[in-house]
Amino acid sequence: MADSNADGRTKVYSVPSIANIAAPTVAELNAGVALDGLMTPDGLVGFEPDTGDVDNSKLNSTFSTVSAGRVSFSGTLIRLIKQVGTDSVYNTLVYGFATNIVVRRDVTAGTAWATSDKVEVYPVQCGEVRNLAPEANSVHKYEVMAKITVQPNLRATVA
Repeated sequence: MADSNADGRTKVYSVPSIANIAAPTVAELNAGVALDGLMTPDGLVGFEPDTGDVDNSKLNSTFSTVSAGRVSFSGTLIRLIKQVGTDSVYNTLVYGFATNIVVRRDVTAGTAWATSDKVEVYPVQCGEVRNLAPEANSVHKYEVMAKITVQPNLRATVA
């Protein structure tokens, strides 16, 4: 098997309305806003789950055991590049805005959504925009905290 290259193969959209996060439709996804073209290469932050441990060791055992506990995410945010003039993404992803962050991996980002695409759907509420400190030889970057409000679907299939 060949390795899957991540460069140019991650599509990220903000989709405010999805009826079923296990099976978003092409129409719902097309109604969303593309974010990947405005994101920094490291701009999809914290969208990796962590699983807590449930200690199920027994008093009469000499070995500590655990089982899978709660799944959680921490520090989820989108890091974007500010646009000159009217920046509709900056003006939309404001404090309290509810949307779904939809991520498709391993397909060229410019490829249109298609039925049977495998996607991750994260229902989120935006935190306050955080403008990042200026740096030499850099663009104006900002971050939007993405507070996950409902259990995401990490193995959704586009309908």
